[in-house]
Amino acid sequence: MTISVAMTVNGKSVSGKVEARTLLVQFLREHLGMTGTHVGCDTSQCGACVVHVDGQSIKSCTMLAVQAEGAKVTTIEGLAPSADKLHPMQEAFRDNHALQCGFCTPGMVMSAIDMVKRHNYQLDEATVRRELEGNLCRCTGYHNIVKAILAAAPAMKSAGV
Repeated sequence: MTISVAMTVNGKSVSGKVEARTLLVQFLREHLGMTGTHVGCDTSQCGACVVHVDGQSIKSCTMLAVQAEGAKVTTIEGLAPSADKLHPMQEAFRDNHALQCGFCTPGMVMSAIDMVKRHNYQLDEATVRRELEGNLCRCTGYHNIVKAILAAAPAMKSAGV
């Protein structure tokens, strides 16, 4: 049995027919081709699949596509304001060498943006480390990820994002 689902993804209205059990991450990757959202564990522990749903970070492997009916979804592909300009968090990850293999990076970036906004652009290292507990990275040791998030917060504030 298929169900119709419609939502806004990265500012564009999208729709499709899915099985009731289709996860949001599957809909994004398999139906819409948004492969920047990764599937890392299938158990909601790694955070590689984090997207924003109505402005909040959500592990998209824990949400059915039909639950996002009518929602505004932002994926890593929808962050950059233009083809030649990155979001301040993406720039900070690049500038601070906050990635190695890059598999966890989209989820880290999406979680970090939500973290910065929830803390009103005021973060310290302890808060960042605590907030990253739901995102796993097997390559970097987190030091440069923390540096990147701390560097991005004032840049996001001044950019108004």
